[in-house]
Amino acid sequence: MNKRIRLPNRHPSETQQFDRDGTTITLTVGYKPDGSPGEIFLNANAPIPCSTFLMSDAAIVASLALQHGVPLQQLAHAVKRDRFGIASSPIGAALARIPVPEVINAEK
Repeated sequence: MNKRIRLPNRHPSETQQFDRDGTTITLTVGYKPDGSPGEIFLNANAPIPCSTFLMSDAAIVASLALQHGVPLQQLAHAVKRDRFGIASSPIGAALARIPVPEVINAEK
């Protein structure tokens, strides 16, 4: 397993909101020094508290994977999708909205 690369205490981040199945979700992405995503936070106005906890936990697991070197594209590709190819879960929808810097795309 790759060693975890922790983000510096101060690092760039972006926040955006989106709607998924009638729930407004706030996504915050923190970036590593190289510009790649390194952490994800999800918060929602979900009527069922358990779903909010599940979203938050999924974001923590995705953040740990990113910090251990799993590429964002691999995480986004791995999530469950509906018959139209759209990510079914809030974490999948969030991963699809995270911009990937051109520098990282050029490495492939």
